[in-house]
Amino acid sequence: MADPVDVAATRTRSHPVAGRRSIDVAVEGYLGHVRLERGYSEHTVAAYASDLADLTRFAEQRSATGVDAVDLDLLRDWLWDATERGLARATVARRAASARGFCAWLERTGALPVDPAARLRAPRAKRTLPRVVAAPSVEAVLDGLQARAADGDPVAVRDLAVIELLYACGLRVSELVGLDVDDVDRGNRTVRVTGKGAKERVVPYGAPAAAALERYLASARPALLAAAAGANGTAADAGRAVFVGIRGARLGVRSVHRLVAGLLAELPGSGPAGPHAFRHSAATHLLDGGADLRAVQEFLGHANLGTTQIYTHVSAERLKQSYRTAHPRA
Repeated sequence: MADPVDVAATRTRSHPVAGRRSIDVAVEGYLGHVRLERGYSEHTVAAYASDLADLTRFAEQRSATGVDAVDLDLLRDWLWDATERGLARATVARRAASARGFCAWLERTGALPVDPAARLRAPRAKRTLPRVVAAPSVEAVLDGLQARAADGDPVAVRDLAVIELLYACGLRVSELVGLDVDDVDRGNRTVRVTGKGAKERVVPYGAPAAAALERYLASARPALLAAAAGANGTAADAGRAVFVGIRGARLGVRSVHRLVAGLLAELPGSGPAGPHAFRHSAATHLLDGGADLRAVQEFLGHANLGTTQIYTHVSAERLKQSYRTAHPRA
């Protein structure tokens, strides 16, 4: 049986008069497009789905159910309503981006004669510098994890390998938990990860991460799988996954978030205490150590160099802070 999203996408593309179709059917078609044809991650598709579902509800409140009712005034009113409800600037900006992508697709597929979102403007999200954990603090975190894992507890050994690899490779948390055993080249100390837009890249890791990973794969991972199999049966996906949980399934994003939040809670610094802090820290420490910006871009898997350049600002801010603290004429 055909996937309903695919069917919706086909219906929308095959009818130039699709403007008479309902907004929700068009949204299903667009989500199928970005998932299957553009290769967007499920996280990104879910964000689009949430934004466009809100747009659909707002339009229905105004008795606008057909795609042809989606015009610039409706979109502006929708964003204004979001602002009046106290939504963050970043959320309003993201909703505007979702609407622009949706409306551009409607025009390309013939559902609308013109793109009503071409002139849509939204407040820019305030760009804040990411949280960076100082190198000595990262070392302290890893030393603490090493001490916890000294007695061979499988969960502690796994947690050490998780943080070592997260920091060594500057991975997104989704990339980390998505790793399969076949993605790890232990001889060359590299991992093959699938990032945003289903783009693959190969990332190196160093000796400390290699030691932690080897120990985990040799003893802790088999122990976790065996314990789970004895209790409930191991999930089918766990046979491929590098990192597994105590129930035998692939380790989840939330579990890694909880682990990192606990590790960073007592450290100095403000900002989110999630796995991305280690990615930000890895990038900043590479630049502080003299790495080329283009190399860091490739390391992180950024499509746009401008995204990587934020870490040059982080380094500059750190330099200014050091100057203000240490220079007698600051």
